[in-house]
Amino acid sequence: MNPALSISVALCTYNGARFIEEQVRSICLQTVPPAEIVLSDDASADGCVELARKAVEACLQERPGLSITLKVLRNAASLRVTKNFEQAASACSGDLIALCDQDDVWYPDRLARMVAEFDKRPELLLLHSDARLVDGQRKDLGQSLFHALEVQRFELEWIHTGRAFDVFLRRNLVTGATTMFRRTLLAPAVPFPKEWVHDEWLAIVASAIGRVDVIEDALIEYRQHENNQIGARRDSFLGKVRKALASRGNTHAERAFKAELLLTRLLALGDRVEPDTIRKLRDKLVHQRFRAALPPSRVARCLPVLREALTGRYNKFGRGARGVVRDLFESV
Repeated sequence: MNPALSISVALCTYNGARFIEEQVRSICLQTVPPAEIVLSDDASADGCVELARKAVEACLQERPGLSITLKVLRNAASLRVTKNFEQAASACSGDLIALCDQDDVWYPDRLARMVAEFDKRPELLLLHSDARLVDGQRKDLGQSLFHALEVQRFELEWIHTGRAFDVFLRRNLVTGATTMFRRTLLAPAVPFPKEWVHDEWLAIVASAIGRVDVIEDALIEYRQHENNQIGARRDSFLGKVRKALASRGNTHAERAFKAELLLTRLLALGDRVEPDTIRKLRDKLVHQRFRAALPPSRVARCLPVLREALTGRYNKFGRGARGVVRDLFESV
């Protein structure tokens, strides 16, 4: 397969020497390899960049005719995850950009399967997939990423049928390590707000202006280990109870501020965003501000929460009864 669309990989590293060689090999030895890897290193001190270089060189020697350019960006001071991925993606030159963590392993046909979708669907702006969860030694943990996230059938169907924005207003289901998008998405999405994680920002902006879809198969091994910056584990029943009783903190105020940032960005995009999309986001902001302003007293929250539940916004912009329970029982 020789896709008409060129492929870049945006790979971010931070002290990733333990796993980087295995990940880079899985990228280079794809059935449809990328034209370039842009590695943005966030002030590592463990030699992972040099290991990545060696891994690329070894693959080029093993597979005559393979041509992959490695571009390295080094940060003297850490940018952190979101801004480091912004830097990596912005430096990519391919038509399609695949996001990549330093510690996973791609199945050989990950790029082929995703590029095929973009090749046949000009309207497709961003695509993500499921992943198989493994431990540090790549031992299967017996569940997929979507299982850990408790993804519901209706959420997948909404994404398939063009309602991804509705899904993402409720919660993010897009994990950057499984994501590919058209480089044209960068113009409306950059700069990434530091308050957002890069993958959820790209996903919701893409869903507001174009088509997002999902491949329900696992296309990578998503490694879960003690040094994950962002991981995926399914909460136990006890874990859910603890969350329901945990301190409210600034969570809801921070979510309201994130919604404000998104609204500002989408309004700046003018006619690219449908009025109904803006209306939904404004309604989401009303709900998030309501939750942020709830009183400290659990008793005093009961009537306002009941009234808010009757509006249907807990279902539209959250996980329904779970949000109601948390708002009733969370501590201050």
